[in-house]
Amino acid sequence: MLEGLFKKTKYVKMNIGIPQYQGEDIKPYIPSGMWIKCEGCGQPIYKKDLEKYFHTCNVCGRHIRISAPERLKIIADEGSFIEFDNKMTCANPLNFPGYEEKLSKLKAETKLNEGVITGKAKIYGEDCMLGIMDSRFLMGSMGSVVGEKLTRMIERATAEGLPVIIFSASGGARMQEGIFSLMQMAKVSTALSIHSSKGLLYISVLTDPTTGGVTASFAMLGDIILAEPGALIAFAGPRVIEQTIKQKLPEGFQKAEFLLEHGFIDRIVPRNLLKEELYKLLSLHKRRGS
Repeated sequence: MLEGLFKKTKYVKMNIGIPQYQGEDIKPYIPSGMWIKCEGCGQPIYKKDLEKYFHTCNVCGRHIRISAPERLKIIADEGSFIEFDNKMTCANPLNFPGYEEKLSKLKAETKLNEGVITGKAKIYGEDCMLGIMDSRFLMGSMGSVVGEKLTRMIERATAEGLPVIIFSASGGARMQEGIFSLMQMAKVSTALSIHSSKGLLYISVLTDPTTGGVTASFAMLGDIILAEPGALIAFAGPRVIEQTIKQKLPEGFQKAEFLLEHGFIDRIVPRNLLKEELYKLLSLHKRRGS
């Protein structure tokens, strides 16, 4: 009666789309793209948590580089942003080899036409003009269109009596456009000078990285200069300086904390507090009778 009761049962392995691993070294199946590795502490960060933590590491606090649309979502009131000149694109004034192909590829990848977005927005109800650079687009380099878009935005701010906030994230002037790129330093700076002569506020926010011709012009011209923690802020990069002077640079040289200590910037503000900080500054400097 009990014959066959204790026979081994045969199970059929079903393929449900999860890879099967053989041997002792069995690894869990983790879909790609779910986690990123923090460049600061090396800890894994669950991608779905990034927005909750303002795209910072919840272990060491490192501020991860973000795109212009992501930053806009953090800073501007929902539905308040009115973009300017979003169809403006540049040509190839120097016939630089491969430049047009590279621009086309970046436009497709980033869904942007250039390395900066500009427009009018509200921050907790306070009107301002916003310029946000995007390091994904040729490292946020300042070409003729970036300079033109920023200049037009500043001129509109001057005409409307509004403050300007520019988020810098750039590798500097765009080498593919040569002197046309360098001219933007003077053009944007002149527009800011006229804006300032009308008694209007300009807040510069330095993010990682802010270097080259952007640092040498509008990034450091703010009435108030804020920076994100750990941001690289420089003219020439640290490796270039070390190779030139043949000396080891001080620890943390050209980081936001070093610049704050030496009086180059006014305050370091963590990303989760930045919108509130900007609102306080806009409210404090609001023109009487406006």
